[in-house]
Amino acid sequence: MKWGVISTAKIGTDKVIPAMQESDRLEILAIAGRDFEKTRAVAEKLRIPRAYGSYEELLADPTIEAIYNPLPNHLHVEWTIKALEAGKHVLCEKPIGLDTADAKRLIAARDKSGKQVLEAFMVRHHPQWQHARQIVANGEIGDVTTVQSIFTYFNADPDNVRNKKDIGGGGLLDIGCYCVVGPRYILDREPVRVVSLIDKDPKFGTDRLASGILDFGSGIQASFACGTQSAAVQRVHILGTEGRIEIILPFNAVQENPAVIRVGTQKQPGFDEAREISFPVCNQYTLQGEAASAIFAGESTVDYPIEDAIKNMQILDALARSSKTGSWEMVA
Repeated sequence: MKWGVISTAKIGTDKVIPAMQESDRLEILAIAGRDFEKTRAVAEKLRIPRAYGSYEELLADPTIEAIYNPLPNHLHVEWTIKALEAGKHVLCEKPIGLDTADAKRLIAARDKSGKQVLEAFMVRHHPQWQHARQIVANGEIGDVTTVQSIFTYFNADPDNVRNKKDIGGGGLLDIGCYCVVGPRYILDREPVRVVSLIDKDPKFGTDRLASGILDFGSGIQASFACGTQSAAVQRVHILGTEGRIEIILPFNAVQENPAVIRVGTQKQPGFDEAREISFPVCNQYTLQGEAASAIFAGESTVDYPIEDAIKNMQILDALARSSKTGSWEMVA
């Protein structure tokens, strides 16, 4: 599968592109940016054969089969549609759009083009998440009662895209989306209603701290906190009637080290006595690129189509509404 990248965004140049280049199942042939000299320098550094000074030029390249889109949030849908219209498959960074209405535009574009669109939630490709999900499915920790997630970092840079309200900045869209997709993945079900509390930065206008509860029905809850101006931490706890799972580094697993999860029983007082499960060193971005390539090549079925991304967006929208109404909001 021959790939092109639109944008020299840091997530792409620092993490995703180098990881994808580790695979012999795909090839990154081109990268495009608005500043040709900068783009050419990035291409040389990352050993990408072609550099383009516009996204349009890359999309016109007939040898490119798939596009990775790490543009700022407000450009996700626009340029994904243009890539589809150019006959390319697309792996688009999360969140898939600014809101549900924005994201739904992708359905018609996908159907008309006959190409696929995937949202880049790399965590679903990491063995630690897959194993945790299997433990839950096997009933090893009994009936799941709650999934608790925390994901924070500190970034007060006014020039950073995450702190620009008009282009989709803020913690809920940037990292809160992981705290939503994680429980959905583990539980393999959808929440029916949500409630949230959001604090906004007085200068940026973006959400800097968001907390929420997702009601999955049948007494099953997920809760989370995400923030952009707090000490950096991330953790996921999955609690059941007979045991619990702790994912140590759930979202930014370090590819140089084995990932570790802890599985405890109901009778153990703390995770110090829990059983540790270690996973071989891997890069979740590499695995994501390989999975996307297989889907685009027709070698694998589409496990999470654009409709799944829209479901995640609907939950994020409901959380945003709840912060304004101060009440539970139905997911729709």
